[in-house]
Amino acid sequence: MAGTAVDTDVIVVGAGPTGLMLAGELRLGGARVTVVERLTEPTGQSRGLGFTARAMEVFDQRGLLPRFGQGDTLAVSALGHFGGVQFDYTALEDAHFGARGIPQDQTEAVLEDWARRLGADIRRGWEVTGLSDTFLDGDHVEITLATGRGTQRLRAAYLVGCDGGQSAVRKAAGFDFPGLPAGRTMFLADVVGCHLEPRFLGERLPHGMVMAAPLKEGVDRIIVCPHGTPARDRDDTVTFAEVAAAWQHITGEDISAGSAQWVSSFSDATRLASQYRRGRVLLAGDAAHIHLPAGGQGLSTGVQDAVNLGWKLAATVRGTAPADLLDTYHGERHPVGQRLMMNTRAQGTVFLGGEQSDPLRALFAELITHDAVKKHLAGIVSHLDIRYDMTDPDTPAHPLLGRRLAKRPLTGAAGETDTFRLLHPARGVLLDLADDPAVRATAARWSDRVDTVTAAAKPAEGTTDVLAGLDAVLVRPDGHVAWTSHGSAHPLAGALARWFGDGHAA
Repeated sequence: MAGTAVDTDVIVVGAGPTGLMLAGELRLGGARVTVVERLTEPTGQSRGLGFTARAMEVFDQRGLLPRFGQGDTLAVSALGHFGGVQFDYTALEDAHFGARGIPQDQTEAVLEDWARRLGADIRRGWEVTGLSDTFLDGDHVEITLATGRGTQRLRAAYLVGCDGGQSAVRKAAGFDFPGLPAGRTMFLADVVGCHLEPRFLGERLPHGMVMAAPLKEGVDRIIVCPHGTPARDRDDTVTFAEVAAAWQHITGEDISAGSAQWVSSFSDATRLASQYRRGRVLLAGDAAHIHLPAGGQGLSTGVQDAVNLGWKLAATVRGTAPADLLDTYHGERHPVGQRLMMNTRAQGTVFLGGEQSDPLRALFAELITHDAVKKHLAGIVSHLDIRYDMTDPDTPAHPLLGRRLAKRPLTGAAGETDTFRLLHPARGVLLDLADDPAVRATAARWSDRVDTVTAAAKPAEGTTDVLAGLDAVLVRPDGHVAWTSHGSAHPLAGALARWFGDGHAA
């Protein structure tokens, strides 16, 4: 970066799944990145137990799925729910309820190892205490940190807050965070020796709702949502005795003779940052959006935020990005955040609303018997329905434009591959499906950023040939289709310049 000397290109605050995913994405894009995390060690807590179908695809696009220890195929469930109303997610092709049984500490360990191997500098025990005022109109951003070695300062071209719902970065940079305050407190715990019957989708009782699922021999994950429990300060300590009392109040079962590996509380607060970017400061994950953890969507949305932002921010600091590329991060991900707020609030109303929600719950149960409703809700909660607006009002758009490209096998001169494997390096991919020299000649000017692959689609049995009728498809590093040979408003060269900047001289 010209101008002020910096210590790194990007500072990422927070070493949770979002921050670690972003660190890896930035390194793949050629940017220097320093991650600072206030905790001296990972929590080791299981917390989130999996991720959505779309997050699973994102990990597959980077070759990460085998690192979760179960090969290319993780344990998934065709059955899921919306607000506790169960239905079959395979109503939508390629959809399921996502990977299950993957504790969050395992996800973080996989992502941290990946980011470190790529060259990310991760510093634990470093807590942000201040932010310079240069981030709005200066050429750098500077933060002050408290560390075990005293006060430190770091300077970078950009700063990204991935530091959770109480984000110090969001507060220091003055982001507006409107929404609804917490109205109730709920509990989360991994309990030992309680011998609980599974309640996988939850049980609604007069005094609240409870969930229970076995994690391993003798250990159960429980969620306890008592009615009428007011919101509490997030810094308040939660005890197992308190959780056991709430469980007994709702179920009549006494689990107080057991113990807990860890306990926590959460709420139904719903807030979404008005902007995902203020000058040289950006937000991702829970720092940008908090909500009821319905369907385990929080981790997955944060990972997708990171994958949308990473290649754009890396290209910006490298100087290859078009002028407005970084602005598309807010433009594309903020509407996703709005839909996240909508669907989690709706699920909370249906599932936790007490007797007054019974008619609404009955209506959902009736509607969900219709295939069109199943497909719609499966798309929302799996995140497979996301479509970024790349259309033109004067041009009929191809159905793929703006959507993620599903995993499909390909065959070419280099042998067998698939659409996800081509995305492992986090570069753009131009699929030349008609062996067209003109397509390859046009793309040659962007060969340092976009891989051109001449191949033919091999539709897998039982899947739709999503590439049928197309001669060429341009895929962004995040897996979303930016241009198709039919149904795009601009020629290929225009699309390449729009997303990857000026091409080099032929």
